[in-house]
Amino acid sequence: MRIFDPHIHMTSRTTDDYRAMYDAGVRALVEPSFWLGQPRTSPASFFDYFDALLGWEPFRASQYGIAHHCTLALNPKEANDPRCTPVLDALPRYLVKDSVVAVGEIGYDSMTPAEDHALAAQLQLAADHGLPALVHTPHRDKLAGLHRTIDVIRESNLPPEHVLLDHLNETTVKAATDSGCWAGFSIYPDTKMDEDRMVTILQNHGTEKILVNSAADWGKSDPLKTRKVADAMLKAGFTEDDVDQVLWRNPVAFYGRSGRLQLDVLATDPLHEGNSILRGGE
Repeated sequence: MRIFDPHIHMTSRTTDDYRAMYDAGVRALVEPSFWLGQPRTSPASFFDYFDALLGWEPFRASQYGIAHHCTLALNPKEANDPRCTPVLDALPRYLVKDSVVAVGEIGYDSMTPAEDHALAAQLQLAADHGLPALVHTPHRDKLAGLHRTIDVIRESNLPPEHVLLDHLNETTVKAATDSGCWAGFSIYPDTKMDEDRMVTILQNHGTEKILVNSAADWGKSDPLKTRKVADAMLKAGFTEDDVDQVLWRNPVAFYGRSGRLQLDVLATDPLHEGNSILRGGE
């Protein structure tokens, strides 16, 4: 079984997670830039973070046989802080990097005018750079936020088929798929979606243009949820080909629009800028 996790925040995880993910079948992932929990106070902290997603994290992933890609953006929550908005002006120099496969996460948190501006501006950046967009749908007022998001997408220069609407659930899946966008679902231990609910959605809506992710981060989350969805699909009667479509071919098709996917893990030096993932020995 091969698995591509299209949304996971490995900067918050350990090398033990990389090993467990590889053993579960994960061979590729996309790490979207996001809010780190502690609010940033300047653009420079974003740039150090972006550099880590372009350098250190691909190195860590490669040590465990996993191909690492990322998406970069000013996230919705911090789009409300004027200290952070200069990131929008600096993004073009990052969006040309080889391992950047989309602009994201963008979208809404509290649906403010500042978030309106950041979403529209970054959809335009995606169009300008020939990249797809990963869009975060809000955790509160999710259906209203989804409709507002779709309206902004329709007004943009980025076609809906180049947009992945993420963090969906039963209340938003129909509007999302009707929009022409791709549909993403985050599987969590207690919140958002679980694997059994995900199987029901796949039974009701099919396997086309649907992506499943763990969105694992610094909170209560599970980087093996993609594999658990795969196992639940097989138990429910889906075929191995169905599983391969949802857990591999769909994310490859969506992020492949960037023209930058590199799914073969190249042999790497055991050091990254002089640093190793090992501690206390050779």
